[in-house]
Amino acid sequence: MTPINLIPGAIIEIMASVSSTGCLTLADRYGLLAAILEENITDEERHCLDRLFRSLYRGRVAVVNELSSII
Repeated sequence: MTPINLIPGAIIEIMASVSSTGCLTLADRYGLLAAILEENITDEERHCLDRLFRSLYRGRVAVVNELSSII
């Protein structure tokens, strides 16, 4: 099985993208999967994840099946 590795700075980039588009893409979801499996994330990254999951739970972010929000 191929290991899932978090790209440095990915959590902050996902948060910025979701904040500007209001959508969580397929690529973003894979990034979140890697972030959840990562053991060594910073407090700032953990705070970003908490905010993002809270926004998803409250329906403020749409989950879309597009690979990317870049057109």
